[in-house]
Amino acid sequence: MIVALAGGVGGARLANGLAKLLAPEDLIIAVNVGDDFSHLGLSICPDIDTVTYTLAGLNDEQRGWGILDETWSFMATLRQLGGPDWFALGDRDLAKHVLRTERLRAGESLTTITRDIARASGVTHVIIPVSDDPVRSIVQTDEGDLPFQDYFVRRRCEPVFGGIRYDGAAAATANPQLRAALADPALEAVVICPSNPILSIGPILAVPGVAESLRAAKAPRIAISPFIAGEAVKGPAAKIMRELGQSPGAEALAEYYTGLVDVIFCDERDPAAGRVIGDIRIIAKDTFMQGSAGQQRLARECLAAAASLR
Repeated sequence: MIVALAGGVGGARLANGLAKLLAPEDLIIAVNVGDDFSHLGLSICPDIDTVTYTLAGLNDEQRGWGILDETWSFMATLRQLGGPDWFALGDRDLAKHVLRTERLRAGESLTTITRDIARASGVTHVIIPVSDDPVRSIVQTDEGDLPFQDYFVRRRCEPVFGGIRYDGAAAATANPQLRAALADPALEAVVICPSNPILSIGPILAVPGVAESLRAAKAPRIAISPFIAGEAVKGPAAKIMRELGQSPGAEALAEYYTGLVDVIFCDERDPAAGRVIGDIRIIAKDTFMQGSAGQQRLARECLAAAASLR
């Protein structure tokens, strides 16, 4: 049993690498829900969808999100009618949002809906939200508090990042499947994917019981840095770290994951490579995942490191 914590494009890519190597019963992918929001009356779950599309082989690699060969008739008509067009909803993507929203309104859990959509998309591995309860990331900026998607998409991360809070997290219940997996004696490793530690992994750890279960886990815990040569492959992680007065890299990452991981894989050019920070070993690896082969290579190295630690 391997547990992966994932969010964003980098998280989805390593999760896909793990899924290529592991049987469906041997992997649980717990996904961030802090990015979720309501738009045009629809329940949108960007990170869950990105992971699902990536494992299904449907994702658009160039954009990093959405479905390959998507069409945009809905957005064109919405724009023509004067509707809000800052958040793009593709025609094929839209069907899933409508179905999810209808089922949530009928009282079904996000876990059940996510499972059914994944299966219908051809995904046999387990993808679960970290919680069925709403958790919403609110970014504190020099222009005031902004809901995550307003900061990330509408404003393109332009406001200066000052902090973040995870509304609803304190009252949320961790997914029972995740808690059970982290306490399972058969657990062989926990992998924190190369996701933004503040925007993608932070909301996961903010749900009561998740960080505690991770600290108590007997299996090796490995995190992969999202930074390469001091920059993020995708997203605003490096910008955010600098605006918080931190240097983007494994040393700063070790502060976030103190007590939660045993090893951090970092880029070979990271100045912290080869060090031990607190109780965390920083190991240099080629962390850039080029296509499916690169995803599987890094996943294989995570599994090998976990086996050696055990």
